[in-house]
Order: sequence, then C-alpha cells, then structure tokens
Amino acid sequence: MTDQLDNGPPRRCGYVAMIGAPNAGKSTLVNALVGAKVSIVSHKVQTTRAIMRGIVMDGAAQIILVDTPGIFAPKRRLDQAMVRTAWNGAREAEIIALLIDAERGIDDANADLLDRLSKLPGDKILVLNKIDRVAHEKLLGLASDANNKLAFAATFMVSALKNKGLGVLTYYLATHMPEGPWLFPEDQISDLPMRMLAAEITREKLFERLHEELPYASTVETDSWVARKDGSVRIEQSIFVERESQRKIVLGKGGSTVKAISMSSRQELMGILDQTVHLFVHVKVREGWADDPERYREMGLEFPRS
Repeated sequence: MTDQLDNGPPRRCGYVAMIGAPNAGKSTLVNALVGAKVSIVSHKVQTTRAIMRGIVMDGAAQIILVDTPGIFAPKRRLDQAMVRTAWNGAREAEIIALLIDAERGIDDANADLLDRLSKLPGDKILVLNKIDRVAHEKLLGLASDANNKLAFAATFMVSALKNKGLGVLTYYLATHMPEGPWLFPEDQISDLPMRMLAAEITREKLFERLHEELPYASTVETDSWVARKDGSVRIEQSIFVERESQRKIVLGKGGSTVKAISMSSRQELMGILDQTVHLFVHVKVREGWADDPERYREMGLEFPRS
C-alpha cells in the first residue's frame, strides 16, 4: 500500500479520540460519521465499555474514530477500568474531540473534563451535540464559555441523530490527519471482530428491553459462530449476570424477555451481515464476573489491581 493515491494527494491517517461525559452522544456520532453501526447506543449510561474504533474514509484521508467509554466518577472496579481506558485513548490520539451535550451545557462533569483536558498535550476540538434541541443564542454562549475555559483549535455544532453539521466536521478531521499510510483496508469500517460486535448488539437490546430493571453488572459473550452450507450463520451467545434473581429478570415469564431480546438482535444482525442468522441466546449466572481479570481482557480493558 503506497503513501499516495494514483496521481493524487498524499494519504493521510490518524486517530481521533471521542471524549465526553456519559450519554453525550459519542457512539451515535461515531456511527453517523462512519455511516454504519460500529458502536452500540443506549439511553442507559456507560453503555460503551471498551474502546471501539470506527473508520471513516474521506478522499485520501483515513480517520480512525476512537469511541471511548463515557468519563465519570468511578466507583467500582469496572468503572475504574473504563475511565482509565478512555483517558489512555485520548493520550494516544492525534486529535481529541470533546463532545458536550448542548442541552446539559457545562455542568460539573463537563467542567471537570475541560480542566483535565487542558493538562493534556495535543490538538483539541469542541463538538457541541444535539444542537437541534437548543436555541441558537444558547449554543453561541456555550461555545464561548467552553473556549474561555480551554482554547480549542476549532468548534463544531452538530446533531449526530439528525446528521447535521457532520460534513464540515469530517472535512476538518480529514485535512488535519498527518500524512502517512492507511492502517486499515479502505472498505473496513471497524476494528471490532464480528463476534464481539454481535455480542455488543445483543447487549444493546438487553439494555433497551430492561432499562433500569437490569443491574449494571451484566455482559454478553459470543460462544460460537458457525457458517452453514446454506449460506446462513448459527450464532450462540451467553448473557451473564451475577445472581439467580437477575437471571430470572432477563429470562422473563416463560422465557419471553430473552426471546424478545434474541429476536431484536437477530433482525439487526441479519441487516448487518446480509444473510440469514440463527441466533440462540442463553442466560447464565457468573458470580463476581466484574472482578475477573479474564473478562477485562476480553473487553480490551486493563484490570485495575486496586
């Protein structure tokens, strides 16, 4: 792979870390910029756990978007690992994009992020999201207040959900990537293995179905993935919870809840894979999985020892 397109501009490639408080809309924005689903979205906070990378092609530029877990005050071991992962993702990127929910404005969480980002080296941009929900005058004031606290290289106003302002943001990122070879094939949209993406999609459906009924300590793993001769694929997954009482919640009466979760996940996977999917989802108890180093390695997280 050469560092230049045929008779064209030199190739560019770099990382952009998406940093923000929980529910700022980072995953929605990454999916919108990529043009396909590479990260799960949920109203439940702290949905993204590990680092997800979405790949955007714009002319000669390859932009690698790093969807990091929302940054919050960590309480549990899993929380600590997620926050540490988010900050590591920021330090390794060419550009740090701070995403702020324009409706929330600069609350305590965003004020703390602005303060911590000011201590990190590298270029930083401000992305105000959900602008369709906020008056123009408030947006201008919010942008001014944020830039007074931290001098951003550029400020963008977008609605990830409505696809507003994304072209300008993409152009800026593409033209500010350093010259160098692409790190991924140009038709690849994510570095996430399909088995893991499938598990993430089922976890999203789990959150959507159960909302606050579901304890935070739940996870999904893809146990097997078998391509069949008829062109379909058979996938077996396990939903892990920490207690039997939680298992009963996920199963639902007569297995109705897990059946609905499985059906919703299967339909989305069929759309992504463009093939028939036979999905079998089991619900199991794995006590203390959130304190098991192996589970952290599977999610791409560093296990906090303290």
